Amino acid sequence: MPKKIHLALAGLVVAAAGLFLALGPPRLLAKSESPDFCASCHVMEAQYEAWFHQGAHRRKACVECHLPNDNMAGHYVWKAIDGMKDVVVFHSGRVPENIRISAHGKEVLQANCIRCHEAAVDMIDQGRPCTDCHRRITHARTGAVETR
Repeated sequence: MPKKIHLALAGLVVAAAGLFLALGPPRLLAKSESPDFCASCHVMEAQYEAWFHQGAHRRKACVECHLPNDNMAGHYVWKAIDGMKDVVVFHSGRVPENIRISAHGKEVLQANCIRCHEAAVDMIDQGRPCTDCHRRITHARTGAVETR
């Protein structure tokens, strides 16, 4: 099949999946935004445990930090992109031993930190990643307070 047909077919599949999630079984969309859903993939177990035991952000769902939250369209587009990427990586058996956040993911995290803590960060350099100082927030460093 020509490339245009592949792209059109892929677009239809994504649209159908989106409609199914939006209009499908009750609460499926809400369930897919819960930390338990994110942890249902066994390779995310360490990240889930780190989140669960780290303190203040334990009350936040994964999507509050890891997906764009400036508008609904962007949120659901990236939810679909990241979700499908995770499904393919998991089911293809190509999950890296050390799961790392992408460059786009880092940008999203920074924007969400600033959005949630807007009043507290108003007078600081917002170009510097928040996790440079707040290392305990990352899923990999949740033990004792780490300093440089």
